Amino acid sequence: MTQKSARIGVDIGGTFTDIALDLDGTLYTGKVLTNYSQPEQAILDGIELVCHRAGIKVTEVTTVIHGTTLVTNSLIERRGARTAFITSEGFRDVVEMRTENRFEQYDLNLTLPTPLVKRTDRYTLNERISASGEVLTDIDPTELNALVKTILAEGYEAVAVGFIHSYANDVNEVQVQKAFAEAAPELCVSISSHVSPQMREFQRFNTVIANAYVRPQVSDYLGRLVKRLTEMGITCPVFMMHSAGGLISVDTASEFPVRLLESGPAGGAIFAAKFAASYGEDQVLSFDMGGTTAKICLIEDGRPKTANTFEVARTYRFAKGSGMPLSTPVVEMVEIGAGGGSIAHVDDMKQIRVGPKSAASEPGPACYQRGGEDPTVTDANLLLGRLDPDLFAGGEIPLSVDMAGAAMSTKVASKANLDKEQAAFGVTEVVDENMANAARVHTVENGKEIGNFTMIAFGGGAPLHACRLCEKLDMDYLVIPPGAGVGSAIGFLNAPFSYEATKGMYQRLNNFDPIRINQLLADLREEASAFVKRGAGSIDTTTRVQAFMRYTGQGGEIAIDIDYKEYVAADVDVFRQEFEAGYYKLFGRTIDGLGIEITNWSITVASKVQASAPMTLRRSGQQVAVTKTREFFDAALRKVVTANEVHRNTLKPGDAVAGPAVIVEDETSTVVTTGYTVVAQDDKSMLLVNKKTMETL
Repeated sequence: MTQKSARIGVDIGGTFTDIALDLDGTLYTGKVLTNYSQPEQAILDGIELVCHRAGIKVTEVTTVIHGTTLVTNSLIERRGARTAFITSEGFRDVVEMRTENRFEQYDLNLTLPTPLVKRTDRYTLNERISASGEVLTDIDPTELNALVKTILAEGYEAVAVGFIHSYANDVNEVQVQKAFAEAAPELCVSISSHVSPQMREFQRFNTVIANAYVRPQVSDYLGRLVKRLTEMGITCPVFMMHSAGGLISVDTASEFPVRLLESGPAGGAIFAAKFAASYGEDQVLSFDMGGTTAKICLIEDGRPKTANTFEVARTYRFAKGSGMPLSTPVVEMVEIGAGGGSIAHVDDMKQIRVGPKSAASEPGPACYQRGGEDPTVTDANLLLGRLDPDLFAGGEIPLSVDMAGAAMSTKVASKANLDKEQAAFGVTEVVDENMANAARVHTVENGKEIGNFTMIAFGGGAPLHACRLCEKLDMDYLVIPPGAGVGSAIGFLNAPFSYEATKGMYQRLNNFDPIRINQLLADLREEASAFVKRGAGSIDTTTRVQAFMRYTGQGGEIAIDIDYKEYVAADVDVFRQEFEAGYYKLFGRTIDGLGIEITNWSITVASKVQASAPMTLRRSGQQVAVTKTREFFDAALRKVVTANEVHRNTLKPGDAVAGPAVIVEDETSTVVTTGYTVVAQDDKSMLLVNKKTMETL
């Protein structure tokens, strides 16, 4: 008898834990409330739920793939380990001085974010590496041993080591790591030359500190998870989703937990990219809205946009530069505190504000009847008729319209001189405009015109809001894929095994050195391949190379894709041409007379994934007869409308339902406003088309 393939993806979010089971090509999904005190319990409960729905035993599961917000939450809430930081003499205060950039120029009372490691926990050693990697000052063993004893006596739970220019030569950092390994092998020690060997000491120091800060907690959590899965009878391999959109082993995740920062949202981007590639859509806006946050990502040519830096825990009105910049590979996206659980309030100017604080799963929105007293976006949607109180989460969580109304009346309506329905409309409009503005900024920052994009929306909250966002953004096409309510968890099942190795190596094109480049690329590929093999064994892989380049004198680089090959001196023109083409695409011009330089390099080795089956979107269809209706508030018309209600499972390819309509399913509901028509697709997706555009087809 052939062994069944039962692969499970699990995404722990701020409100819900989403589960997706792929059983020999058949998908089963579920949602359970996130357990904050024991996150692994929600995973076990979710696995039992989907296995029951699929009619299999949990012991038949063959793979578990997991993404988590544990790292991000630990950094934001400062719940990590007590950490010591060791750096070069004279650079103790780099993490406090930052880049001396004022993210709010005219605020005279500006307060910079507090470093993860306070000054009394930062230590120095007399050592020095040059920018070219030459050892200028060796570490004195006597000084090192004395420092090791001091740190061990203080009882630190983790140690981070970051020396100047260690990206060019790791010898001194490795020496410190070995000293701690001999004295206290159980102590978690992270070194920047292994965690983030890139230029720019502020970002590199932050990254290694963050890695050390969360490492004991993540290692403990993953250890508990694997143990409890084993006790449950699940002895299959467990893999983690990393921030750049691939899978790594639990051991690698425990060693480099900073790579898990955006593991959940990265799964969502992979989910959207699969459909974008299948439809041949070159410009897609991925919109992921859950219970706590909303994430927006650009997908071009079937691939999510990635970056080698990411900023977490912004402290000043979510302003860029007010958080902790980390140099780690990540799917580039904008994330804001806008989810179903985002709490609404009225400020001193009697204006409605939403988020970033969330009711999460404990106690949850007021309508959950779990003790929540604050009105949220979910409460507003319920009051506006966009949610069925008896069918939320497949009927698992009955909603109370009365409790939602009471919370909205007390906390918003009475303070803004509105009735509760007007207040609910205000809450949804504010959160929709916040998300629309984030999408506008993100596309403009990347030199794009948002009206040319197709939106792919998923997550429990996105289908409720996506059509209204398309109205605000003048987007004509919106795709709601099958399983949209648990999109990130499904994305885990589509992700390749991958690892991105990075390295800082400064080089100007007028001093192009192909020998150094070839050796660096070979070393990086060997490193990345070793990590992929560590998780997946010997498999066929692809290699992607990026050089981060800029004009001489600029402070930021752009990522340029180059081939993995043996380079020769004449190839300097290839680098120049690729950079100028990329620069022109982003900024609409190039700069004559300026030199060009390369700062950092990256190689991503990934397993080969099956190409998406090509499919043509049906942009029109045959209107189906609808017998059930209900009322909801249409924001564009500013009034209550009678809408068609259709269960998604009843739609066949080519069926069309004109808005206003609500398409219901277990994990979410899709609101189709009056200006759009939904057309069922061959792959069970739904395409929402602007009626004016449909008339011209």
